[in-house]
Amino acid sequence: MSDSEDEQVAEVVQFLNKKVDEILHSGNGLKTLNVAILAALNISEEFLKLKKVNKELCDKLENRAEELIQLIEETS
Repeated sequence: MSDSEDEQVAEVVQFLNKKVDEILHSGNGLKTLNVAILAALNISEEFLKLKKVNKELCDKLENRAEELIQLIEETS
């Protein structure tokens, strides 16, 4: 059950299934619980990397906006 739209839920399920399949095809013969844990760890790692990139981009955007505001104020 989810508050999200069906399309969003389907996308999440597809993403998770892809991660699980990647681990299963690694040929390590892992138990289901270990596959689930590895999938969660891999997804968490990707999330944290993207979160860092997002923060860096937001910081750059904020700095650029401040520079532009300063330029506008100087020319007014």
